[in-house]
Amino acid sequence: MSFVEDEVSDSGVDSRSRLESYVFSCELSSEIPFYTFQADEDEDEDVEHFLELRTICLGDGAKQENNVVEVTAMNHQGKKISVPVANLNISCLPMVSLGEFELMAPVTLRLKSGSGPVTVSGLHLVATENEESGISDEDDDDDVSEEEMPSVKPAKKKQRA
Repeated sequence: MSFVEDEVSDSGVDSRSRLESYVFSCELSSEIPFYTFQADEDEDEDVEHFLELRTICLGDGAKQENNVVEVTAMNHQGKKISVPVANLNISCLPMVSLGEFELMAPVTLRLKSGSGPVTVSGLHLVATENEESGISDEDDDDDVSEEEMPSVKPAKKKQRA
């Protein structure tokens, strides 16, 4: 499954970025306590991979114990930081919704405590920048120039007598 979206970059250049979205899921347990999401090393420089976490939930057979899931990723200074994002328990909180918690690859998900199974799901986002020559925002306006547009004047207020 793929979702593709084109958008104009904020830089004002005539570049377009393409965003593809794929379903992501991994299961953490005492047998497999961590998973590392990373980009392909042989890929182009203009490609960025993001992991958008949506839900973390206990799987079938989870025990009556706390299951803490921790995320390790880069902060704004390029240093690794680890943060617990969920503390699940089968009797009171079997699932947590993270909304659109987006992280740039590489990201490591770890079952810090508990035996699971814990399923982490979300989206794998792939952003690519494509330089398109000869295409600008003005070309997308169906050749309607500003001179042809009628000027907009504010409405006159009615005066009370």
